[in-house]
Amino acid sequence: MRASAFQTAVRLVYPPRCISCGDLVESDFGLCGPCWRDTPFIAGLVCDACGTPLPGQGGPVADYCDDCLTIARPWSRGRAALRYHDNGRRLVLALKHGDRQDLARPASAWMARAAQPLLQPDTLIAPVPLHWLRLLSRRFNQAALLAQGVARETALSWCPDLLIRPRRTQSLGGLDRDARHAMLDGAIRVNPRRADRIAGRPILMVDDVMTSGATLSAATQACYEAGAQDVCILTLARVGKDA
Repeated sequence: MRASAFQTAVRLVYPPRCISCGDLVESDFGLCGPCWRDTPFIAGLVCDACGTPLPGQGGPVADYCDDCLTIARPWSRGRAALRYHDNGRRLVLALKHGDRQDLARPASAWMARAAQPLLQPDTLIAPVPLHWLRLLSRRFNQAALLAQGVARETALSWCPDLLIRPRRTQSLGGLDRDARHAMLDGAIRVNPRRADRIAGRPILMVDDVMTSGATLSAATQACYEAGAQDVCILTLARVGKDA
């Protein structure tokens, strides 16, 4: 009774607010009606390799976007929860650069729903790593927060330091696809202390955004070199041609 009364009092003083605009909502970590409408959730037919939305209804075989038909992806399948556009972009930037760590909770729930076709019973969830200097300046790895949330939502195991980034690379912003891949060649490795957790297992690699796929490719290759059975990728948002 006391706990219930305390929670009621807290809600009266701090009522739930929309995670995007701050308006009042019915439950914590939710979106108001207008912000839900303006958030570009991905649904329906998607590219089986990256999760970008596709036109049409699909058939019995996997469908792929133009990029994934052109580029050999090292991972097997992929999904994303949002398009990196409008409110999707604002939410990602708020999590990544606005210190809105609270956004990881609803975001990971959206990602867990998108990831359902990828999950196997022994899947190990892991985040794309940050170099320690970038982690020091940012104070947290947004991919690790999302991976932890997805693990919680799916009741699967996760490893926050499965991969490491021993070599610092410059920002990939403004670089074309080839330059991004060249920049990240060999920049991500398996943590020697965690190598025994990879061999023979399916890995779900988590990141906040997929643009060219260079970072996810480097992480995937590191997992395969350590003996992973399969690697799928999951992102909060996918950059598309209209983003």
